[in-house]
Amino acid sequence: MLRSLTHAVLETAKKSGQINGRVEGQPESGWIAIDLGEIIIHLFSPEQRSYYQLEQLWIKSKLLLRLK
Repeated sequence: MLRSLTHAVLETAKKSGQINGRVEGQPESGWIAIDLGEIIIHLFSPEQRSYYQLEQLWIKSKLLLRLK
């Protein structure tokens, strides 16, 4: 699933005229970061998301989008 999500993000960015995104991580690791310049997208497996709980670091920030 992470591989498909990464591909979808990169294709959408390309179609909207963004520069090519830089991808760090592998789907098998459960965490992929996509650097699109001004935006960095983190994709997590459910297990990694539960473990790192990054939302707690930014609990007071505004949530823009959550996909499950």
